[in-house]
Amino acid sequence: MGPATVAKQTQRRPTSFPSPVATAEMTDSYTSSRNGDPSQHAFANGSSPSLATTNHTTAVSPVIRKKLMGYVGFANLPNQVHRKSVRKGFQFTAMVVGESGLGKSTLINTLFSTTLYPPKEPLSPAAERPKTVAIESIGADIEENGVRLHLTVVDTPGFGDFVNNDDSWKPIVENIESRFDSYLEQENRVNRTKVVDNRVHACLYFIQPTGHSLKQIDIEFMRRLHTKVNLIPVIAKADTLTDEEVAEFKERILSDIAHHNIHIFQAPTYDNEDEETIAEYEEIASKIPFAVVGSDNIVNTLDGRQVRGRVYPWGVVEVDNEEHCDFVKLRQMLVRTYMEELREYTNDVLYENWRTEKLLSMGVAQDSSVFKEINPAARLQEERVQHDAKLAKMEAEMKMVFQQKVQEKEAKLKQSEEELYARHKEMKDALDKQRADLEDKKRKLEGGRPLTPEKASTGRKKGFLRT
Repeated sequence: MGPATVAKQTQRRPTSFPSPVATAEMTDSYTSSRNGDPSQHAFANGSSPSLATTNHTTAVSPVIRKKLMGYVGFANLPNQVHRKSVRKGFQFTAMVVGESGLGKSTLINTLFSTTLYPPKEPLSPAAERPKTVAIESIGADIEENGVRLHLTVVDTPGFGDFVNNDDSWKPIVENIESRFDSYLEQENRVNRTKVVDNRVHACLYFIQPTGHSLKQIDIEFMRRLHTKVNLIPVIAKADTLTDEEVAEFKERILSDIAHHNIHIFQAPTYDNEDEETIAEYEEIASKIPFAVVGSDNIVNTLDGRQVRGRVYPWGVVEVDNEEHCDFVKLRQMLVRTYMEELREYTNDVLYENWRTEKLLSMGVAQDSSVFKEINPAARLQEERVQHDAKLAKMEAEMKMVFQQKVQEKEAKLKQSEEELYARHKEMKDALDKQRADLEDKKRKLEGGRPLTPEKASTGRKKGFLRT
């Protein structure tokens, strides 16, 4: 899909930076804490007390505060980051999960004011229905006020549409983990100049507006995925419920989520936030789960205004009217205010937890001595002890090998000795037998007896004549 330009929207005002003169006046409150005695005005400019407190029990050098004599310019760093980010553009991947007919495609088109999904035509009764949950991705490059965003939407058609929905969450979990695997493989490459972040940063889970409580498939899905993706529960087609029903339904949903220890995305808060930002955060948090109505059609109200909404016989439901639904708050959290927090939480928490479990399952362990601050003398002594232990181990191994070789040699010598003794005995027995035979022959010769009876009888016949 070609680049689509999003309609101009209201943006938060950029942070204004003090002038050089004001900065110089503010930085006069910095004092040096080299001697470990910071002055009372050390935190007058809003700096963190933990940075100025020195710890003399460790070998780390203390933090030294210096007074600036004039405007330096590092207060312009956020503007530099802003220019770099605008030049590179942003990537965001959102997943929508829910039963068919809950308005997932319509809500995505409404959120980003562009036609990512064309109108769907209903299937005929004779058409073949899919038997498994499919994973479909669609991407688009959209631009607003010079800021480029590559948006990827992952849809899951078929989820919850079958009679037997056992393990219908498995293809979705496998898809999210495969994206983690792909990012991990890119991190381990030799050349990492082109790392594409295709991880899912947010998952909009659409809840059917029953008005009762979460179904078993809803609970099981969120239990399986809340540790791998930022879950944002959404009550679809909230215009089918009254205000009282919506409030009661939200309470039941939050109760079920808390009972099953399911973690949904909560916008982070910071210490230096102003009252307006804190109030905005509390207002957004109070709307979770968001009861939304989606529509990208422009309709005319009774007073002649043109708004995005849905026309009913009893009136018009305006999508961008906070009194009618929570669409504005959902867009405010997902796009206008906390999109970067969603990306950051995915990278720093969800992906890191998965990566740790993945590497540990592969047998890769972290060396506990890495990034550990210790005394150099203690480190040297530890290395000496390790070296001595290594030498002792090598010496013991050499002694063991030497003893083994000696034992093998002694066994071979003993075996050779036994073989020689047996051979000597055999030869001696043979020699004794030959000596006995010779002595027997000698006695026979000395006694005048023939050596054999045949030879003696033959001699007598030759010595006498027959009569």
